[in-house]
Amino acid sequence: MLPFYKKILVPTDLTQNSEFAFKHAVMLGRRNNAKIYLLYVLPQVDSSMRGYISSVLGENQLVEIEKSNMEKARTDMKQKLDDFAKKELENFPEDLARFSGTEVVAGHPAVKILEVADRLDVDLIVMGTHGKGVLEYALLGSVAEKVLKKSTRPVFVVPLPK
Repeated sequence: MLPFYKKILVPTDLTQNSEFAFKHAVMLGRRNNAKIYLLYVLPQVDSSMRGYISSVLGENQLVEIEKSNMEKARTDMKQKLDDFAKKELENFPEDLARFSGTEVVAGHPAVKILEVADRLDVDLIVMGTHGKGVLEYALLGSVAEKVLKKSTRPVFVVPLPK
């Protein structure tokens, strides 16, 4: 039996390539009449930086600042994602109707992408690559590669357009 995608997750950082990946997801969604979800993962503060700030401000004050700033960042990013999807799909009402919302979470990108994919029970993850240089790739790896290695569901990786 051929695969049928009912739910598609598109992790994005709103760069040009993630916009390109979104367009691929829209076409896959159109062909399968699938719901499309956008995901943005807010980065966490590096542990050494967090330790330094905590020593200056105090742990309780840092927690309060993180809590209020994180909620504002989530709200702002959710609005940006919703606006992005509406703008990209404004001339395609049938595709806009398939857009099922946004998720904004904080943490390590690959881990959070897989967690949200599981929670939403998506059939496919569509994501772009960044085309980092050789040194960054060797030292840091690629979020797309980490998702590919750990995912139990299909992952459609879209390379940078030329």
